[in-house]
Formats: sequence, C-alpha cells, structure tokens
Amino acid sequence: MGTPLRKVPSRSRVGGGTVIVAPLSIPSPDPSWASFQIGPLTVHVYALCIIAGIITAVLITDRRLRARGVAAWTVIDVALWAVPLGIVVARFYHVFTHVTDYFYPDANLWNVFAIWDGGNAIYGALLGGALGVYIGCRRAGLRFWVFADALAPALLVAQAIGRLGNYFNQELFGLPTTLPWGLEILPTAPMFPDGAPAGTLFHPLFLYELIWNLLGAALIVALERRFVRGWGRSLALYLVWYGLGRSGLEAIRIDPTSDAPLGIPANIWASFAVVLVGIGLLVIQSIRHSDPELSPYRPGRTPPPADSAAGEDSSGDDHAREQSHEHTDGTGAVSPRGGVSDPGVPGRGRSPVS
Repeated sequence: MGTPLRKVPSRSRVGGGTVIVAPLSIPSPDPSWASFQIGPLTVHVYALCIIAGIITAVLITDRRLRARGVAAWTVIDVALWAVPLGIVVARFYHVFTHVTDYFYPDANLWNVFAIWDGGNAIYGALLGGALGVYIGCRRAGLRFWVFADALAPALLVAQAIGRLGNYFNQELFGLPTTLPWGLEILPTAPMFPDGAPAGTLFHPLFLYELIWNLLGAALIVALERRFVRGWGRSLALYLVWYGLGRSGLEAIRIDPTSDAPLGIPANIWASFAVVLVGIGLLVIQSIRHSDPELSPYRPGRTPPPADSAAGEDSSGDDHAREQSHEHTDGTGAVSPRGGVSDPGVPGRGRSPVS
C-alpha cells in the first residue's frame, strides 16, 4: 500500500487567538446508519437511495415525454417492465463477474439469488432495463428511441442519487490520497483493504461519479437544445459519457470489484463496450436520420383522447373520435385516417417514420 496516508488537520484562527482544528477529509457514516428496523423488516439505506433514484428518473422522464406529446404517466407502463428486468439482470451480471464468490466447493447456490445481501451491477441493469424499455414501448405504442432519449439524462440523475448508497455502505472508493476530500473508511468495514493502516484516506469514487453523472445530465439537456435531434442520439451521448467516466474511475478503484479477464477488470471491459456502442449509435443515427422524429408514437398508435381521459360525456367522446381522424404534421398539412401527409408524394397519407 506504500506510505501510510493519514488525515491532515487544518488550522484557522478566530477572534481571541482561538485555534480551530478541522480534519481535511470526508468522514465515514456510522455503520448503524446503513440500515434500520421497521418491526421485523430491515430497511437498507442503499435500497432507499436506489428507490429514490428510480422515482426521480420516472418523474423527469414523464416530464420530458409530455413535452414530446406523450400521454401523461405513460412512463409508468414502461417502467413496470424496465425496473424489474433491470434488477434481475443487474444481479446476474454481478454474479457472473464475481464467479469465485458464488461458485466454489460446498457453496450455497441459493446465494446467487440473495439480492438482499447486496451485489448488483449497473451495466447489468442497463441491459435488463433496455430490454424492459423495448417491451414496454411496444406495448404502449411508443417509439423506443423517443423513450430512450427522454430517459437518458434522467438515468444519470438517478445513478447520481443511487451513489449516495455507496457512501452509507462505505464502498466504491479508490487509491489512497492526501487530498482534502479524501474519504475515511473504517478499518472494520468489510471493504477496507487488507494491510492498510487505520486512518488511511481514499479517493471517494462514489462522489466523483455522482458529480460526473450530474454534469452529464446537464450536458445532454444543453446539447439537445442546439445539436441533438432525437433518434437515440441522447442515449448515445449517455453511453459515451457514462462509459468514459466509469472506465476512468474503475482504473483507480481498489475495493473488491469484479473478475479481471486479461488483467483488466470486467467493469472496464464493459465500459469500453458501452463507449463503442454509443459512438456507433451516434454515427449511424446521424447518417440515417437528419430530421427529428415526427411523432413519439409508433405507426398506427396515437395517444388516448384527452376528453375520454377527463371522463366527459359520450357526446364529447364522439366529437373527440371524429377529430381523431384528422392530424396535422409540423407544416400544418392535414391527412385523413390518422396518418401524416407525405410531403414527397402529394395526396398520399402515411404513418410517421419508424
């Protein structure tokens, strides 16, 4: 581990010559803060952070989808698929990147499913969540890229909130440091490195990623206003931004992480793959689609009439149904039968581009 790194006190004088000594470090929370009891139920603060992140992502995504003309709270229909699949695949990704922790002589194989004991991986959550979003969008009639772009900055905010759970668990830290924001880790913590002296400070990787994610969310929103025009481009920016940041953090991470094929941690390999997918998606979609999407809905699918959602009488519903047979595109052109007029073929109605 090298030379022991200790907390360095900072001194400042106030009136009367009194000296205040303040340690330059981020203190660790008391281990008792990591969980609490509600009757027979043990509630983990890490889980609360994850739930808070999910709720925040749902609220932000719903707001962004409404701005695109999607019916209110359609995001819930998609989240009901994305969240469970994300959790399941996150667990299995963790297990298969920590094989020796779960598969050894006399191992209890049921521990593979013991998600309450900890062990989830964000890249697994992305894989499972993407599958869930695809299924949910198909069932709700939404375009996958519209939803993914609406979710991209919201997902970074959610991940930032979730990283607070790592602080309470005293995990996700990096190499020793003497920087004033060095993180204290209790020597009794399960993740404390063997051989490190008590008082050693570590890079607070959870805090670095939290800040990186919030900056990424702000960047995506800013770029959307001037350059990015849908078709999965915001998702591509998310993949590149998060993959780059995560690969850098994993390179200095020392708490137990994952297996290391060819001497490189699995999370770094995954980060490289995510960056390449993001770059490829950005290039391909920029070539294929120079114009923004015409509609957030899939061909043949439209949002539910507002009148019926408000519970108006049948005459109002009849009027809404009559009006639904006519739609206008961005230029004000009208096409019958619910399609958008094709500007390239006069008089020909078609569904929005998929």
